[in-house]
Amino acid sequence: MAQDVYVIGVDYGSDSVRSVLVNALNGEEVASSVFNYPRWNKGAYCVPAENQFRQHPLDYIEGLEKTIKDCLQKAGGAAIAGAVKGISVDTTGSTPVAVNQQGTPLALLPEFAENPNAMFVLWKDHTGVQEAAEINEHSTKFETNYLQFVGGIYSSEWFWAKLLHVLREDAQVREACYSWVEHCDWIPFLLTGGNNVDQMKRSVCSAGHKSLWAAEFGGLPPNDFFASLDPVLDGFTSRLFQDTYTSDQAAGQLSAEWAERLGLSTDVVVGVGAFDCHMGAVGGQIEPYHLSKVMGTSTCDMLVAPVEEFGDTLVNGICGQVPGSIIPGMMGLEAGQSAFGDTYAWFKRILLWPLQNLLANSQVIDAATAEALVEEVSNRIIPELSKAADQIPLSENNEFAIDWFNGRRTPDANQVLKGAISGLGLGSDAPRVFRALVEATCFGAKKIVDRFNEQGVPVKGLIGLGGVARKSPFIMQMMADVMNMPIRIHKSEQTCAIGAAMFAATAAGLYNRVEDAMEAMGQGFDLEYFPNQERVGLYAKRYQKYTELGGFLEIHSAPAKLTTLSDLPETGSPAQEGQTRPVTSAQTELQGLTR
Repeated sequence: MAQDVYVIGVDYGSDSVRSVLVNALNGEEVASSVFNYPRWNKGAYCVPAENQFRQHPLDYIEGLEKTIKDCLQKAGGAAIAGAVKGISVDTTGSTPVAVNQQGTPLALLPEFAENPNAMFVLWKDHTGVQEAAEINEHSTKFETNYLQFVGGIYSSEWFWAKLLHVLREDAQVREACYSWVEHCDWIPFLLTGGNNVDQMKRSVCSAGHKSLWAAEFGGLPPNDFFASLDPVLDGFTSRLFQDTYTSDQAAGQLSAEWAERLGLSTDVVVGVGAFDCHMGAVGGQIEPYHLSKVMGTSTCDMLVAPVEEFGDTLVNGICGQVPGSIIPGMMGLEAGQSAFGDTYAWFKRILLWPLQNLLANSQVIDAATAEALVEEVSNRIIPELSKAADQIPLSENNEFAIDWFNGRRTPDANQVLKGAISGLGLGSDAPRVFRALVEATCFGAKKIVDRFNEQGVPVKGLIGLGGVARKSPFIMQMMADVMNMPIRIHKSEQTCAIGAAMFAATAAGLYNRVEDAMEAMGQGFDLEYFPNQERVGLYAKRYQKYTELGGFLEIHSAPAKLTTLSDLPETGSPAQEGQTRPVTSAQTELQGLTR
């Protein structure tokens, strides 16, 4: 590559999409652009009290076009556009959608334009809790353990639980739904002009970690597994997929329509997509047996190991182990926390309530001043809380918290669980509560490391990626203290988008392997936090109390009642034997751990 060539990485997050234009020779970020989803940011189609979080495909499409065109314009327009060789995307997941046979999300059809069930079901949508419990209970009836490669427990955050919930809830969507497609698979299909969903290239990343696909099964579990769970799923596997692809492969070339819309050539290669945390681990230059922690609203913890060393090891309670899901040729393992930055954002919203709801009607200041004041305080709350919390002396009996504010992703998925704060007194102020919340998220992270170590997969190092890792020395230092391990922070704040760019360069043939792209385009590490040995012992004692309190809360958590199919009005299929028995989250967990 004698002259500069460029690739584009597109990173779809929970609140926005970011595109980066990258020099494929050295990884230089030439331009970047962010688009906040307008419908999502208005709260449209979401009911947080019911754990319903849906996103309209138009948010994705508008953001895709806007950010790529903006990057090209910032970088020099047509002169740069002609040197772009590849595009790859990462997305949140599992974030699937109902599509017709042409692969069009139903929400893009006029009759479904305002129907949340026809939209993408965001990763943190937990409306399928009961369906996940049924899948866990149902799996015990089969000689083959179809959950063995996803940690032994199926989550409501994943593909099949969401599909079953939507099909049961909405008869119109059920009748129009030909197939069920992950966000990371649909965007490459869109860019390449796909018009037959049967020909869509599905990512091994999404298929293996969320959809129960495994080479050992010859693909997906058989139709009988799903049809006997609920007749609405009968025949559905035949409209899904059998083959999967790693992200170093091409999904196709940019279609004429999208080439014209973006100002690019139809020679541009579009890579197979993947989840954000998996590509983020690549952008953050993951190393074997080093846990790469992508820390944002939630966390995704990624680990790779040579397949030949990994052997037939099975790690219970994680989000799956899939060959090639992160780096082709290596075993990819995923874990994570359902709420990380979201926990801090929840506390911030509580503190902002008086300003947001009372200042607008103030008799002392005008509306413009009130709005400016809210914005200023909103931007300063977390940094100022961090400074104050850092000054609080650590003791064994400080306030405690449990970090399950959006359920528990790993270890041992259980989305019924709730967060908690204990040890409160009249002296408990905002910095003390914030400190307890940060500590709880660090303890939750330690539980994941402990699980890997306990089950024969050694964690030899920690890599911090993402906005929280870059912006909060307070949280990262506590993470190092709690883990009693150093944590390196990657230089780039956009590791997911950069990882997508690395895969774009590989899919376009600029590099033979993604490892070569990582070496040439990686930006390296510029921060490292080391454990404070004066605090390590106290955190170990507090971690034990966190474990005990979490165990108490889990035992006393409310069971996830299974609704009989006959109870579902109009849309429900006939009730089946064995589906009326309540299954508690603890029972499903035990089933996964003891098989």
